[in-house]
Amino acid sequence: MTPVPPVRGRLRRPLSRRRFFTATAGVAVLAATTATTACSRTSGSSADGTTPGTTGPTGTPDTAAASDQLPDTAPAYPPDPMDRINALEGAVPTQWGTDIPGITATVDTVPGVRTLALTFDACGGPGGSDVDHALLDLLREKAVPATLFLNSRWITANPEMAHDLAADPLFRVENHGTRHCPLSVTGRSAYDIPGTTDVHDVYAEVTGNRDLMRTELATDPGWFRCGTAFYDDVALTAASYLGVRIAGFTTNLDAGATFTPDQVAQQFATAPDGAICIGHTNQPGGGTAAGLRTALEATDLSTVRFVQLP
Repeated sequence: MTPVPPVRGRLRRPLSRRRFFTATAGVAVLAATTATTACSRTSGSSADGTTPGTTGPTGTPDTAAASDQLPDTAPAYPPDPMDRINALEGAVPTQWGTDIPGITATVDTVPGVRTLALTFDACGGPGGSDVDHALLDLLREKAVPATLFLNSRWITANPEMAHDLAADPLFRVENHGTRHCPLSVTGRSAYDIPGTTDVHDVYAEVTGNRDLMRTELATDPGWFRCGTAFYDDVALTAASYLGVRIAGFTTNLDAGATFTPDQVAQQFATAPDGAICIGHTNQPGGGTAAGLRTALEATDLSTVRFVQLP
């Protein structure tokens, strides 16, 4: 299971559907004309010397009838995403962060209960490919649904666990990127992790792991969260052209699995209605599982509606 390498150079696309339609329609008309002119008068000819489908003597094509079979204009199709991404080459970003326009940080709420969307990242890579079994067991024990963002390196290191999580309806598995890096068109770093360098690198970071998840986990992720959750606005736009929604967060449960259990419990307790909460499920030595257990057991769960990302 090797992640797709970064794409370099201008992204190429196949023949568009509009051009394909026009080309095939022209072939169809030519074929119909050839077939008509090649026919001699047979028993199918009419009494006045014309052949059905013609307006004159046998062999003269009824061009009006043929053209009536074609629409006046080709049907409109959505813009090709590769064209739109290529058009962003050279664009200069003006925004950077974890909460810029285009990032979803909340979920819909309903009256009478507090709605929370728990999300947990599995980052992979050196020191990041472990499994927090205590956290996953806790979520299952309490029947708390969650959205899990899996990085390609973590999937490669934990194929059986990745399949298990993808098959469990309590969890929704989504795309945490290919190399686990900030999404940028300038290589900008976050937490000393270099970002993607241009729109082609953005394309590779999103689609490499998406293709892996489609092939290996039989799932089609519609949400994307990059490593570090930092984006610039141009990279964010490029990612949106690939049909993914960008998951941010309202409440940071564990600060990259560095918080103590008490800090995690406090973050959960103060998460507002509609919050997307971010934590980690790849650091069993952190305080995430213990802190969340404390928080859940101190909460009247009938007053909380836990949801996956929609």
